[in-house]
Amino acid sequence: MIKRTIEISEPETYISSRYQQIIIHRNNRIVAQIPAEDIGVCIIATPMVTFSQNALTNIAEQGGVVVLCGKNFQPSAMILPLVANSLQTLRMHHQVQAKRPLKKQLWAQLVRAKVLNQSAITEDPATQNKLKALAERIRSGDPDNIESQAARIYWRVFLGSKFRFKRERFGDPPNNLLNYGYMALRAAVARSICGAGLHPSFPIHHKNRFDAFCLADDLMEPFRPIVDLCVRSLFRNCISKLTPESKRRLLELLTFSCELKGQTGPLLVMLERMTASLVHCYEGETKSLAIPRPLFEQYQGGI
Repeated sequence: MIKRTIEISEPETYISSRYQQIIIHRNNRIVAQIPAEDIGVCIIATPMVTFSQNALTNIAEQGGVVVLCGKNFQPSAMILPLVANSLQTLRMHHQVQAKRPLKKQLWAQLVRAKVLNQSAITEDPATQNKLKALAERIRSGDPDNIESQAARIYWRVFLGSKFRFKRERFGDPPNNLLNYGYMALRAAVARSICGAGLHPSFPIHHKNRFDAFCLADDLMEPFRPIVDLCVRSLFRNCISKLTPESKRRLLELLTFSCELKGQTGPLLVMLERMTASLVHCYEGETKSLAIPRPLFEQYQGGI
């Protein structure tokens, strides 16, 4: 079953729980009722929402993630399940004990997949070739910082040669759309990490003592171009603000079709398979991370 992604952005909303059902109230009446087990990601996008402790607990116990947003829809906190896997203690032990050479190899695989996916959605053939060539040069740990080199090339032509776009977290649109899409993606990756019995704070590459989701930031890298593709389509259709429609389109990306080892499925499911393969890497069974390939050619918004 594909878990649902829901966003609550209407003010004066109260969220409660009864009989494993998440109940959404507004203006003293029930406007929605959702089984807790159906929720994969719940995004609280307005400060004018109250909720019961029981509602949050039920979502977490069913493996769901609650994202609390602050200003500009930036995530301020995530509520993650802590006991999502019966082998959690053992797997976290292997995760913490993972050796640096393995982490460097895994990071190179993630960066290579990211750069190739950036190439796949780039419209300029010459730039596509440059990115593919850079992907072939990535070595263990990416000591040449190919990721950064590729980013400079990629963002320069992201919206076409006539529109110079600069990727900045608090920059001009469509940075706002990218931020929101990345936030949803990050939450979905964090959920899959916890579901695999791992901890999102112990990274492969990212290091920031103020970041509690370093591993999520590592694993989401290859899938950022999924968000980029949708944002480019929205922006070219004169959508530059976070509206209910644009947010709906971005949240739908969590069901984006991906392929892994000959099987296709939605991104949410494929993330679970990727984190399961990461467990095998940490346990010493393999050094190859199973990274799903987004099926960009099937995207209805067009490339």
